[in-house]
Amino acid sequence: MERIVLAYSGGLDTSVAIVWLKEKYGAEVIAVTLDIGQGRELTDVRERALALGATRAHVLDVRDEFARDYILPALQAGALYEDRYPLATALGRPLIARRLVDVARMEGATVIAHGCNGKANDELRLELGVKAIDPSMTVLAPARIWGMTRQQEIDYARARRIPIPSTIDSPYTVDTNLWGRSIERGVLEDPWQESPEDIYALTRAPRDCPDEPAYVEVEFEAGVPVRANGVEMPLIELIESVETIAGAHGVGRIDMVENATTGTKSREIYEAPAAVILHTAHSELEKLVIPRDLERLAHDLGRAYADLVYNGRWFSPTREAIDAFMATIQRRVTGAVRLKLFKGDCRVVGRRSPLALESPLPAAAAPPETTVH
Repeated sequence: MERIVLAYSGGLDTSVAIVWLKEKYGAEVIAVTLDIGQGRELTDVRERALALGATRAHVLDVRDEFARDYILPALQAGALYEDRYPLATALGRPLIARRLVDVARMEGATVIAHGCNGKANDELRLELGVKAIDPSMTVLAPARIWGMTRQQEIDYARARRIPIPSTIDSPYTVDTNLWGRSIERGVLEDPWQESPEDIYALTRAPRDCPDEPAYVEVEFEAGVPVRANGVEMPLIELIESVETIAGAHGVGRIDMVENATTGTKSREIYEAPAAVILHTAHSELEKLVIPRDLERLAHDLGRAYADLVYNGRWFSPTREAIDAFMATIQRRVTGAVRLKLFKGDCRVVGRRSPLALESPLPAAAAPPETTVH
């Protein structure tokens, strides 16, 4: 019997996929769920997958790996797609691809399936990632193959007594991980329409933010953020803490029209409080400690890095070469940046470093003498 490894989110699309893959291919389905900081409990996902007929269900906590091996290199590269999007969803896809291949090899499977339901960006990232790691793997996209409308999918689920999530009536598609959220579809597809307030979960509306500003001081050692407001903490905890403070002051909302992988324009809404703060702080510190020509070259390479990640080319020699270049720069990126947060606004108000390249102030400079006649 054929064995298929499925990226299982626990939602309707991938729940239907378990049953559909068994019916269509007569296959054993191995469900794989990764915790990359979705912010929801995953304890019942294994039971749900098994109840739907999965032969086995793996639930893996990869938050540390995500922060260390994907978020941090992108932060150090200054990777902001089109100078705004911190690539939260895009950075998660190569990690998912790698772990799917790992499980497939362990389970003796040669087929990997995913639940992407028509968004070209995510399909491309996952499929290119899997093929880059192991070209021998076959990749299936059940939602693309079966061509069901959402209503047909619901009817299919009801006919087979597949539980239908209460969120099925939401007009939006949301993806969340440790680095941020993406929200799309519904009225958001019209770039003229203001985004409704109820789509946001990590950030307050500016009108509801405190009337007094907050200050966040982020300290870096060799390009790694290690302290927030003087408190040393692991990277995951620092991201979560900064997200809480920034979100409470409305910082981290991004509403943009971007160039999708297909070449079309796409209106996207993102929430990324921690990413906005940390990218702003890291970039400002680099300006203080990196020579001008080198800093400008790093900025240009950061844009190239963001394009590679966005277009599903994480597993490429170009990205590895840029990482190596950035590693030489990060040795100098030590110091602190202080940011002022107020009703959605985030601005740098202080920076310091023992490696600063700024010109020293003249010692004991005295004002010029004036003569009174």
